[in-house]
Amino acid sequence: MNIDVLELGPMANCCYLLTQGTDALLIDPAWDMNFIEHTLTEKKLRLLGVLFTHGHFDHVKESESLLRGHGLKAHIAPQDIALSALPPEVLQSYPANGDLPIGPFHIRVIPTPGHTAGCVSLLIGDAVFTGDTLFPGACGRVDLPSSDPRAMRKSLLTLSKLPEDTRVFAGHSYGGKCSSHIGYERVKNPFMRNAIKDEKVLG
Repeated sequence: MNIDVLELGPMANCCYLLTQGTDALLIDPAWDMNFIEHTLTEKKLRLLGVLFTHGHFDHVKESESLLRGHGLKAHIAPQDIALSALPPEVLQSYPANGDLPIGPFHIRVIPTPGHTAGCVSLLIGDAVFTGDTLFPGACGRVDLPSSDPRAMRKSLLTLSKLPEDTRVFAGHSYGGKCSSHIGYERVKNPFMRNAIKDEKVLG
């Protein structure tokens, strides 16, 4: 599986294009659909699915045209459907069991609320796409509507239990970096370290 990072928009958003052969997935496509469409055409890819890590506007902006153009419904957690402000007919909920096969891709959907009530992280192979839950050395804001600091700590604890060599791909390239590894974050990320330290309290 190949992973291309498309940094789009004025907020350092990272959209991810996953490919296996000519099959493709997009995670958090937003801002510049012309560039995304050009990339798909240039690489002669068949878009099989679109996945959102959460419903904030900067992760879904302008994606309706992409979805309608490809006849797709994007996957999103039900808690964030209204937040996305996208028409319900272009959305569908993640499966309740967290298991989502799309073509050659197998996605494990991990609920990681905290930044929003419907945040998810997407584990695909040895890579986890964490949206605005986990950044290299940091975590997402928890002072927004539907945010929950305690839920964020639990989510960081959940992510800390993934294998240490799991590659992390975050929703923004804050500080010029959008990727890391779980092992590095367990040691260097103060928010994840605190969540691990408080595991007994978090329950």
